[in-house]
Amino acid sequence: MCGLAGLWVRAGRMPALTAMAEGMAATLWRRGPDSAGCWTDPEAGIALAHRRLAVVDLSEAGAQPMHSSCGRYVLSFNGEIYNHPALRRELEAAGTQGWRGHSDTETLLALIAARGLEAALQACVGAFAIALWDRHNRTLQLARDRLGEKPLYYGWSEGRLLFASELKALRSVPGFAQGIDPGALSLYLRSNCIAAPWSILRDVYKVPPGHVISLDPDALHAGTGQGQARAFWSLEQVITRPPLALDEHEAERALEELLLDAVGQQVLADVPVGAFLSGGIDSSLITALMCRVSAERVKSFTIGFDHAGFDEAPHARAVAAHLGTEHTELYLGTDQVRDEIPSLPDVYDEPFADSSQLPTLLVSRLARQRVTVALSGDAGDELFCGYNRYLVSRGVWDALRRVPRPLRRVMAGAIGLVPPQGWDRIGPVPMLGAKLGKVARMLRGGLTTREIYRASSEEWHGALPLLADPGLTSRVDAMEPLRASPEEAMMQWDMAGYLTDDILVKVDRASMASSLEVRVPLLDHRVVELAWGLPLQFKKRDGRGKHLLRRILSRHVPDALIDRPKAGFAVPVGAWLRGELRDWAEDLLSPAALAETAPFDVPAIRQRWDQHVAGSHDWTGSLWGILMFQAWARRWGAKC
Repeated sequence: MCGLAGLWVRAGRMPALTAMAEGMAATLWRRGPDSAGCWTDPEAGIALAHRRLAVVDLSEAGAQPMHSSCGRYVLSFNGEIYNHPALRRELEAAGTQGWRGHSDTETLLALIAARGLEAALQACVGAFAIALWDRHNRTLQLARDRLGEKPLYYGWSEGRLLFASELKALRSVPGFAQGIDPGALSLYLRSNCIAAPWSILRDVYKVPPGHVISLDPDALHAGTGQGQARAFWSLEQVITRPPLALDEHEAERALEELLLDAVGQQVLADVPVGAFLSGGIDSSLITALMCRVSAERVKSFTIGFDHAGFDEAPHARAVAAHLGTEHTELYLGTDQVRDEIPSLPDVYDEPFADSSQLPTLLVSRLARQRVTVALSGDAGDELFCGYNRYLVSRGVWDALRRVPRPLRRVMAGAIGLVPPQGWDRIGPVPMLGAKLGKVARMLRGGLTTREIYRASSEEWHGALPLLADPGLTSRVDAMEPLRASPEEAMMQWDMAGYLTDDILVKVDRASMASSLEVRVPLLDHRVVELAWGLPLQFKKRDGRGKHLLRRILSRHVPDALIDRPKAGFAVPVGAWLRGELRDWAEDLLSPAALAETAPFDVPAIRQRWDQHVAGSHDWTGSLWGILMFQAWARRWGAKC
């Protein structure tokens, strides 16, 4: 994993082209602490820069920006091509010779020269963001992997095209002064992240997952717009393919074989590799498969917390002991976790408010002390029906739908009679109060699949806390369900939105802040395509999700070690806001502070803050979103 940056200007407009590009890349040094490179063509007005985290081929032969042997292409690349040894053998069989080293970057560049960019990307198994300059046609192509594991921003400032792995690189260019995009702010308030292709800044965009953006001299002269986008892979096409003709046992064998192959490819590196291990189904399975394919004892890592109901470390410790991993565990006190909060606007240099960003940041720092690459179990929920909102049966919702809405509202009100902390004390389900709060929101709605999904996934229900809502819609808003079942509709929406715009952003920024590369075997696109080819009953059985993953894992880890209610990777932010973080939050949520940054509905936000502090409601998610926006705006001096 690395960081890329660059700019394209009209010839003669930027005499300090190299210095500008190097300055952009310097802001990304944590993404690539091992070396830096820059290439410029002043006549064309193009500059590509790169920061390298050396993982495959640590020699200078893997340095970037890299030129194709034919001289036509220059590439700045962030990511890994996991099947590059097989691709290199194909190229050699077709006559490619004269390799300089053994990096996946060189293999990718040779593949592009031989087949063209889109065909090359379709052949790749990997996670990547790419800036490719074609010296013959003077065109720039920006591309991003199928599911959006690696980030890539691009946008316009004073007629210049800027592009980079993170927004901070664009901000480093003199004259860059884009303000907040009100439409993007509205998207952020709904889900605490910003959906591609939008960014928080005007005239700055994200390359959509699975797409190539082509920009030619005409686009450069126009100095605006999103460029020509072409999809080389489509989740919608995958979902609508005919189902696979496999019975359950055949599907289980095929899935295990494919996961073993994916993990086997992803443990290959010229640096130490480990695994994040929470003790849940997904991370336990990935770690178990690593133990199968790794020649050395697997290193695993987990974080523990000294707060009841939020500590997953004992579960991870038990799984690690059973698998025989070399396990590292670090217990953190409340003060240590809270002390990381001021750094979040720099780590996530776009507003982002998933509170699990804190433990993800800390476990990445822990792992980086011993490894350079870590495998993660992310995406198991979205692919194999793991989230709680998927597990309520259609029959339950159909029965509730027959209850008159006034009576449902009474039921919702009854839930609210017990404060969230009271529900948390009743039973063993983690964060029961917050979960029942979502149920209450569902009961007040129309109970269509879309309404249930929005009630369980959005932070503000009804009107957003803005004086004027621009009404910008996301890709998920416009996406009709492609499968009949409510579970699969919600899985589709989560794959297209929540996974890409929240989970993968969280992991990328947190890991890169410690110069750690994280790989996600469950997002090998072959696994994604297999999962969507299987029927729902292979994923959800007897009210539980991840049926096939559980069956595979049971051959490696006893069921007793993983059978427990789903908790998530959480920290007690809600309690901290009522206690140790109250002064910090009050400062950011003061009427003056809110009025300074955006056209907020201040009374609506203050009402939620007062209710949360009083303990009558749990508004952690929506308040954390406002607080992270306010902290980000204050750090970067941003305003609408």
